[in-house]
Amino acid sequence: MSDPTSGLPSADQRLDREDITALPPVSRRSFLQGAGVSAIGASILEVGEAATRELANGRGEAIGPGAVAVTLDINGERREVQVDPATTLVELLRDGLGMTGTKIGCDRGACSACTVWVDEEVVASCMTLVLDVRGKKITTIEGLAKGETLHPVQQAFVEHDALQCGFCTPGMVMSCARLVEQNPNCSLEDVRQAISGHLCRCGTYPNIFKATLSAASRMRDV
Repeated sequence: MSDPTSGLPSADQRLDREDITALPPVSRRSFLQGAGVSAIGASILEVGEAATRELANGRGEAIGPGAVAVTLDINGERREVQVDPATTLVELLRDGLGMTGTKIGCDRGACSACTVWVDEEVVASCMTLVLDVRGKKITTIEGLAKGETLHPVQQAFVEHDALQCGFCTPGMVMSCARLVEQNPNCSLEDVRQAISGHLCRCGTYPNIFKATLSAASRMRDV
């Protein structure tokens, strides 16, 4: 309220205005970033509340913190393992099962060296918990060939010299193989899109393109 005797703002009003003007300016970027963090926080709370409700209603499953017995389907074989709830799929494959074909590059889902299939879809196994793939079909680079017969993409990678150090190759092959199986009429742009998340430090992308298109052509002729 204004002072009725002077017509000037009251002390409380002046204090409010001084507090407001003392605040740092809010840019559009900082506002959006703050809004995004708030949305993420709200989503996390919603997920936590939903999980709590599921447990309260007897429909959820409380697991951990100790090792958990898990049965997995890996390359068509039933595997029974004991894992810590925080174990990622790539950790289990490499350290628990000795399947070292799947590589760990960045270990944060940025390079795709760890790519495998889960229910026929490509996933980054370093970002996938073992507990999340229970009851699903897992295919690794070790399971792509049929006995001694290489997958067409594997064979084409050899023929077109599409690998150098070979570290990124298993993940590349898994993504390219999934592409040609889904779309044997794929274009160069389709191949580029399929491996857009893969990092090849040797720079063999041109030969990878040639190999994948060659494999696609071979699959069309089958």
